[in-house]
Amino acid sequence: MRKLFHAAAALSMLLATSMTASAADVYARPAAPPPYVPPAYVPPVFAWTGFYVGGNIGAAWAHRDVTDSLLGVNFNNGNNDGVFMGGAQLGYNWQVGYAVLGIEAEFDGVANNNNTGTVIIPTVGPIQVTANNRWITTLAARFGVTNGYWLFYGKVGGGWVGTDDFTVTNLATGASGTVSNNNSNSGWLVGAGIEWAFAPNWSAKLEYDFLGLDSRSFTVPVGSFAGDTLTQSNRNVQMLKVGVNYLFNWSRGY
Repeated sequence: MRKLFHAAAALSMLLATSMTASAADVYARPAAPPPYVPPAYVPPVFAWTGFYVGGNIGAAWAHRDVTDSLLGVNFNNGNNDGVFMGGAQLGYNWQVGYAVLGIEAEFDGVANNNNTGTVIIPTVGPIQVTANNRWITTLAARFGVTNGYWLFYGKVGGGWVGTDDFTVTNLATGASGTVSNNNSNSGWLVGAGIEWAFAPNWSAKLEYDFLGLDSRSFTVPVGSFAGDTLTQSNRNVQMLKVGVNYLFNWSRGY
């Protein structure tokens, strides 16, 4: 009986030791790693730095007051009609953080709309003055801010306007006089716009510009109005246009 008791006690101790070791193995086993989750894709930030070239179309409104010294009349607001314009631009942007600085040159042809101003002088008849802009070129610094794909900017610089001959005509008699004026004249430029990078290396813009020009005078050399001096004052050209640019920055992301 005593042998059976000792055998049972020994078996119990062996079983307890085995269970303790098994439990220790279970708790010591490291936990399984969590399932792998790939990092979310974050598109690279669009960079505006680099050269660009593009085209634009829009409309221009010219304004000039014309006074006549010989006839003593004022052709107020003689040229205020809107005309179609279109051309090209090229420039360079430099981005620092959220700021974008640059320089841009634009050249646009202007449709001839036969801008005229007419006044009626009782002792002379209807007098008409005609002058037209042929092209507009601007060179300006650009400065703006960007939040990535959108750029809001301003422009400050100068511009040049090419004009056709300046003609004075008496519509009643057909008598006329012309000032040979196929040259350019300059002024200051301010503008503002918004540009959107809609695809890799491509952007679209909407822009408004105001070009202020100096006053100037002309004297008719020959014809019925020989010696007549005409003065243009309050001269300016307003432009509203849309354009598309291709940006030469192959390292940019989208």
